[in-house]
Amino acid sequence: MAVPFFIGARSGLERMARLKVREQLRAVWKQASGLAGALTQGWEMDSKVSVEAATAELAKRRTLALPSILTPYRGVGTDAGILKPTQANLRKFAETPVVRRAINVIKDRIVAMDWQVRVRRGVGEVASARAKLAALRRTLEEPNSTDSFSTLLEQVIEDALTGGYGAIEMEATDDPVQPAQLWPVDGATIRVNARWDGTAESARYSQAAVGATADQVVELRDDQLIYLRMNPRSFTPFGLGPLEVAFETVNQFLSAHRFAGKLAANSVVQYALWLNEATPSQHERMIRWWQDEIEGTGRVPLISTEQKPEVLRFAQGTDADLRLAWQQFLIRMVANAFGLPPLLLGLEGDINRATAAELADEAFRGAIEPLAKLIAEHITRDLFAKCIGWREFEFVFNDLNARDEETELAIQVQLLAAGVLTVNEVRAMRGLGPMDAQGRVQLAAEERG
Repeated sequence: MAVPFFIGARSGLERMARLKVREQLRAVWKQASGLAGALTQGWEMDSKVSVEAATAELAKRRTLALPSILTPYRGVGTDAGILKPTQANLRKFAETPVVRRAINVIKDRIVAMDWQVRVRRGVGEVASARAKLAALRRTLEEPNSTDSFSTLLEQVIEDALTGGYGAIEMEATDDPVQPAQLWPVDGATIRVNARWDGTAESARYSQAAVGATADQVVELRDDQLIYLRMNPRSFTPFGLGPLEVAFETVNQFLSAHRFAGKLAANSVVQYALWLNEATPSQHERMIRWWQDEIEGTGRVPLISTEQKPEVLRFAQGTDADLRLAWQQFLIRMVANAFGLPPLLLGLEGDINRATAAELADEAFRGAIEPLAKLIAEHITRDLFAKCIGWREFEFVFNDLNARDEETELAIQVQLLAAGVLTVNEVRAMRGLGPMDAQGRVQLAAEERG
């Protein structure tokens, strides 16, 4: 009688599962049908409706945001967010030597870059431009009471390279000298609202720590958070960090490294001594003599037997047992995931002066420059335009145009000689103030007074 009961219970569970899937599909279909109905009504509006209302109706988005997300994430509702997983394992792997070297190569180079705040190209005269530029620079140099621009940027880049997320909270102030303040945020605790309607008043992000209740969730608008996504994709609101790509490779490298460490420390003996036709007493005497007289003394053992003892090796007894070639291959895969040449992670084989310079330039153009431009775009768009409201200014890294200072200087001298650029334009490219007709640096009115 137990078997029919079990079969009935199993069939009941299967029916419940099918019903749940049907409910989910029905909800998606209702959403799509409602959207199609709204569009149909928009096309069949009465002639009395104003042109402005028709334009506002047509300006709404018609496609579904993230349509492939159904079952992998829970709580995809109107105000629900999607939590990014595996941040604990990612940050644990980020503390290993190879990954730490890859992160530091990118992070330290970006933090050490010279930067400036300038007026956007194509913008005419800006009222109080010098005072606003000074205020924006102070905002970045002193983002809050504890961080500097370097420490703030290091934390953001660390999260971006680890999990594909980098978050900065920004709050506007009424101080004209420092119009905003910035704080680094743990990007793993940020949830993205997949149903965000694009308005400035609704919450686009929320912060919720592990185990947080509903009243502990912090809602954040689009003008309150800078959220960096590396490798953005259309089917997920989250980015894809280099360490996520190299996650499995790093795991295999750690396993191979531990095995090689144990083998190199001789924790497992890879050979044995075979005495042919030896009695048990002779065997015991041989062990005691070897342990008491030979082992650890450095003496040359002398053995006189009828048959020569034979050494049985369980491995080759060379560096091939350490799987060094396999470890080097895994390091190359980690370097590929971060967009770096293996040279920068310690693999220096087949490298000369010419190829080293080319590889260093490849690392700058392929790994450092894209992330630096992404950070500059977010600061310009999110901080300057959305939070503060000064859209006529932009943030740029000066080192992105030419990595070599001598090359950049030679190009600027040639452009000056050809009359393509003026002295003030070159000074602006280097973050310097303009000069007057007499060759003196122009000062602002408050500086002259």
